[in-house]
Amino acid sequence: MMKNAVVARRLCVTRGGNPVLRDLDFEVAAGSVTGLLGPSGCGKTTLMRAVIGTQRITGGTVEVLDERAAAPALRHRVGYVSQAPSVYDDLTVRENLRFFARVLGVPRERVDACVATVALGDHADRVVARLSGGQRSRVSLAVALLGEPDLLVLDEPTVGLDPVLRVELWSTFHRLAEAGAAVLVSSHVMDEAARCDRLLLMREGTLLADDAPAALLRRTGAPDVEHAFLSLVGAGA
Repeated sequence: MMKNAVVARRLCVTRGGNPVLRDLDFEVAAGSVTGLLGPSGCGKTTLMRAVIGTQRITGGTVEVLDERAAAPALRHRVGYVSQAPSVYDDLTVRENLRFFARVLGVPRERVDACVATVALGDHADRVVARLSGGQRSRVSLAVALLGEPDLLVLDEPTVGLDPVLRVELWSTFHRLAEAGAAVLVSSHVMDEAARCDRLLLMREGTLLADDAPAALLRRTGAPDVEHAFLSLVGAGA
């Protein structure tokens, strides 16, 4: 049986007296790509921040790699890429990775390996400010990969990318999963659901479904995940 990298039980987050996440139970398996899908504002980013330990929870538990979320032991075992690129615009791609490699204390050889993983070898010596938005996102992903994380959490990494780059990134996610990592990736684009091994469908802070894409379609009788989502919304209305 595949080991779970993340286990959440009755996870709740409240802000300003308003519930943002409501009693969520879910797992993220190692060696697989789990998609977190739902409309903007449904709580995806809050859920991801709870997993990486930067979001204060108001109820329930979140265990990550057999540790409490945010435990110091997880520092080098969890990689996170936010929606906004988190690298230095005035440095080159390679300079950014060398800087973060020193911060993380990882071997310098990891720099070229991570640049290659995100297919930026031809741009390694270009200043980040001169890269496209998609390329800058890939630099952030390369930084997150430096420590060879066991869990990689990606918040809408394909937003704004052209179809070719989206396909390339999803191929990268699956290669990382095949190497044993757990990959949790969020999106509000339902057609990306078919690229996932498992799906968490969210709406208004609740989970509508936690299933494999094919099983979800069989259960709802829908032709695709978008129609399955709408079917589940109607059933819960």
